Amino acid sequence: MSAAQCRLCGAPLGTPFIDLGSSPLSNALVAQADLGSRDAMYPLRAYACERCWLVQVPEHASPERIFRDYPYFSSYSTTWLEHVRRYARDVRERLRLDARSLVVEIASNDGHLLSEFQHEGIGVLGVEPAANVAQVAVERGVPTVVEFLNAASGQRLRERGTAADLLVANNVLAHVPDLDGFVAGLAALLKPQGLLTLEFPHVARMLERVEFDTIYHEHFSYFSLATARRALARHGLAVFDVEELPTHGGSLRVYAALGSPRPTSAVDALLRREIEAGLNRLETYETFARRSAQAKELLRAFVRGAREEGANVAGYGAPAKATTLLNYCGIGTDLLAYTVDRSPHKQGRFIPGVRTPIFAPERIFATKPEFVLILPWNIADEVREQMSGINRWGGRFAVPVPALEVLA
Repeated sequence: MSAAQCRLCGAPLGTPFIDLGSSPLSNALVAQADLGSRDAMYPLRAYACERCWLVQVPEHASPERIFRDYPYFSSYSTTWLEHVRRYARDVRERLRLDARSLVVEIASNDGHLLSEFQHEGIGVLGVEPAANVAQVAVERGVPTVVEFLNAASGQRLRERGTAADLLVANNVLAHVPDLDGFVAGLAALLKPQGLLTLEFPHVARMLERVEFDTIYHEHFSYFSLATARRALARHGLAVFDVEELPTHGGSLRVYAALGSPRPTSAVDALLRREIEAGLNRLETYETFARRSAQAKELLRAFVRGAREEGANVAGYGAPAKATTLLNYCGIGTDLLAYTVDRSPHKQGRFIPGVRTPIFAPERIFATKPEFVLILPWNIADEVREQMSGINRWGGRFAVPVPALEVLA
């Protein structure tokens, strides 16, 4: 997609409503051996299509480049794992899945969700574009094919006999620049009476909570219920139910099926609330941009002030959103010496652009910083519980989003 054309409806796009400066690919963590090379930097600007109101960023790097070797593994957050368990249990009971059923997950990562079904004797198949992540799933015993889902790959899988009773696409819809081809692939894989569920961050929550750091190049699109419903309908997938979730700062779980299922009252109610929230007015997005700039200055002033007073500030986590946050706010290693992460796949690397080193969590207890900035703020409660020992030396947590908050 060029910056001039909406990837959902094809309408011309106007001026971006927010400009977050130049930023590297969020998950392009830098290896020690590559510190002598410069990071590729791209403009990070978001547009709101004034015809269909899909929020989007241009495609600066192909999905093949972004996702073929991916550092994100879903099994390192206890909050997310509990979310997965509840979903698997509830949908299994709702659909009465059994050994004759097939659950297919798109962007299945390390297979943790599918293993919840597999343990109950239900057939599963993962479709995962990142070969390194898919290998972990295969080693776990979860059948996984390495594919980017699009119209052609979906049809190939269907011709090989893949037809899902339950088709799951969690936190992937935002990551596909070829939106139409991806939805065509979903439609191809679903049985006529099957159920499709999708989870994605809700753009209304992003705007309300000033979650500017969820904008990054790997997130090509930012959905409301209305825009997601329109994208699915192009290939005969009808949204008939929706749930609001706390994950990722506020997400939607959408239920869809082929044909014309009757929508629940929850669908109509949320569509009305999206209009009331101003998702079809450009000034809503311009207000978000102004509040984001204010949040940037507040966070930078806090970190700089702490350093000027002789306090040390460390980070916790190296999520994709940290790349946007630190680069946009101009917080380099002079202000944030390092961050830590539970994932061994990230330890020993560096956040791109700012080159913040990533260590194991034990580093916090060795250096005893006065403040720990929680970069994956969406799991702040989990982090505070895991790292509660910082209170032994008077350490405090700081949460940067939705508004800077310093906690005991």
